[in-house]
Amino acid sequence: MIHNTLKTSDIHPFLLKKMTIRLSTNIAKREFFDKLAKISGQNIQQCFQCGTCTGACPMLDKMDTNPRKIMRMAQAGMYEKLENVNTCWVCASCHSCNVMCPRGVDLPKIMEALRQMRLRKNQNMIEPSRLPVETIKECPQIAMVAGFRKLTS
Repeated sequence: MIHNTLKTSDIHPFLLKKMTIRLSTNIAKREFFDKLAKISGQNIQQCFQCGTCTGACPMLDKMDTNPRKIMRMAQAGMYEKLENVNTCWVCASCHSCNVMCPRGVDLPKIMEALRQMRLRKNQNMIEPSRLPVETIKECPQIAMVAGFRKLTS
């Protein structure tokens, strides 16, 4: 039986550069993990990336990044990238993912924690003063209050 082993020297330098993923202290931030755990009460490292949350999510078609990828980015400490996706804002907190998760990770709590971390920087997802008058007149007041609670600091 012949065993072939691939060495780094066997890979073209261009491909090696493209394949390399570098984790540094700038990406994996301990304080991010601590803050997310404190706000959500969840251990994000408990997720083993099975993708069940993504399959169970009824809002998936409105998200630009699926819930499994959000968990992976959170596990890698990529908070800067998490700020630029709409997934935590679109999450309906229906708990379909939580019910189906084999590890019992409460993903809606993590999504809420990600929203809170951004709102605590006084960064609103929507600006109430910029809403069209027609929208304000058409929406039920309870929907407006719920939206402002979720989307504004």
